Amino acid sequence: MRELRSSSFWRAVLAEFLGSLLYALLGLGASLRWVPGPPSVLGAALAFGLAQATLVQALGPVSGGHINPAITLAFLLASQLSLPRALGYLLAQLLGALAGAGVLYGLTPAPVRGTLGLSVLHPGVGPGQGTVVELLLTAQFVLCVFASFDERHDGRPGSAALPVGFSLALGHIFGVR
Repeated sequence: MRELRSSSFWRAVLAEFLGSLLYALLGLGASLRWVPGPPSVLGAALAFGLAQATLVQALGPVSGGHINPAITLAFLLASQLSLPRALGYLLAQLLGALAGAGVLYGLTPAPVRGTLGLSVLHPGVGPGQGTVVELLLTAQFVLCVFASFDERHDGRPGSAALPVGFSLALGHIFGVR
């Protein structure tokens, strides 16, 4: 509980809030249909991947740059994160994503807003299939994050940003449709 009194803990929680806010704002903003026609899956995937890579690079030294609750839970389960820190990160990520979506909602004209980037299952895909795809893509992403942040590779955490961003973009390209 001593951790809750340290300024580094609160800086890290604030970094996760800010990272999640920017991730939701940028990723969802790129997913909106600003022009007529089909949505650009590649554009949205690149936006999410580039946002993740940028935020990992910028916030990694402060909080680890998790940005995603799945990553925080994986680090907790691997005993690489304390329970108070994980709970602080999860709350900050949830509130940050809600704030990012709220900012986007307020900045976006109503005709463009639509569902604000909310994804739904393709008519030919059932809930079970969608869940399995989501689990597999999340596992791929978590494995990439663990491999990229493994200190035995080169000891430079900044080099993790690019593979993490590419991994997230790959998951979006495969899973969005």
